[in-house]
Amino acid sequence: MAASPRFLQLADVAEILNTSSAQVYALVRRGDLPAIKIGGRGQWRVEASELEAYIERAYAQTREFVQEHPYVEG
Repeated sequence: MAASPRFLQLADVAEILNTSSAQVYALVRRGDLPAIKIGGRGQWRVEASELEAYIERAYAQTREFVQEHPYVEG
């Protein structure tokens, strides 16, 4: 069984998050999702552990939002 790669391409991150590569690029450029730029063409890579940390932060932010804005059925 092959080990998971340490670094992911933005397209891989987009697939994992079920979003577009453009959205992932925006997350990286805003600094929300840490990434590195490698090679002469400046390809972006996201470390798998950074993606997991981003997901955990997103869950925490969502929990805060839900607590501050409780859903009230109409």
